[in-house]
Amino acid sequence: MARPREFDEVTALQAAVDGFWSQGYGAASTRDLAARMGLTTASFYNAFGDKRGLFMKALDQYLSGTLSQRIARLDQLPPRQAVAGYLADVVERSLGDPQRRGCMLINAALDVTAQDPDIREEVASGLGEIRAFFLRHLRAGQADGTISPAQPAEDLSQLFLSVVVAMRVMARLHADRDQLEGMARPALALLDP
Repeated sequence: MARPREFDEVTALQAAVDGFWSQGYGAASTRDLAARMGLTTASFYNAFGDKRGLFMKALDQYLSGTLSQRIARLDQLPPRQAVAGYLADVVERSLGDPQRRGCMLINAALDVTAQDPDIREEVASGLGEIRAFFLRHLRAGQADGTISPAQPAEDLSQLFLSVVVAMRVMARLHADRDQLEGMARPALALLDP
């Protein structure tokens, strides 16, 4: 009979999220992750299999927590405010993180997606959620007249996703508020009816 787990998996996964987010997939060692999670190496392997398995679970927790909560909150706003709010949120989250870790999802896209098709698929799915958020609000704004129909909503949604990626990468390089907001302003100007 297997012994019951003697740790809180949600808390351990959050510690793993923080470890991968701070160090990146490649630099985070199994030993460091296990220690951060308060687990022995044996418990780590029994619970999560390997570093890759843990990363997949940590990325899923990040997506189902941080990203989903942000989208749900911003979905309550009118279309144009939702789009602008997402970019404003990126600025605030970027500047509010003293370590300037960027976004775990985007970091994963830059760090490990070329090496692992499953991680690439999970990252693409997360980025797809962001793009779908923009597309939904851009279409609604074009329909209600608060967003210019001059550019197709599909193209604009890809542009806004690209701006988010660029802002998060630049934030890791310690871009300041003016630089980050300066990246958002031209994209938002395209929405003017």
